[in-house]
Amino acid sequence: MHMQDIETDAADTRVRRAERRDGARLIEMVRALAQHHGDEATLTPKALERDLFAPGACAAALVAERGGKIVGYAVLAISTHLHWGRRLMEVHHLFVEEEARGAGVGRHLVAAAVAEARRQECGQLLVSTHPDNVMARQIYGAMGFAEHPSTGCRFKLDLPATGALPAGWI
Repeated sequence: MHMQDIETDAADTRVRRAERRDGARLIEMVRALAQHHGDEATLTPKALERDLFAPGACAAALVAERGGKIVGYAVLAISTHLHWGRRLMEVHHLFVEEEARGAGVGRHLVAAAVAEARRQECGQLLVSTHPDNVMARQIYGAMGFAEHPSTGCRFKLDLPATGALPAGWI
């Protein structure tokens, strides 16, 4: 996904497009987010390159800096509601280091995501949080997001790197 250079400066927070040189720091923050959710991140530098920086990347990332240090990030992915002829952008990850929380860093990341969604001609920006995360729900509501409960059932099919589809599939 191609993303123009976005820079949002406010007070001492700067949001910009992530670059390859930010890879190690992004991986650290992805691991911190996964740990926060009780998960273990298995992201590798190779997968990060494929998904964020290589030609044909499926997502893009923003980083927030304070005092020259990266303290947060957002990962953006575009999909489509083809039957409505409308693109939508999902904030797939939104993370701010604990010491930078409460300083508006997350709001700056979301504002930059809104700017990018508009540039990419998206009609919606989606963000999600755990239902028990009352603070995040309040913040998103205050920013103008409306709760959008999921409808229908979603299914997944794990695809092994090699091999055939499960027996009886076809």
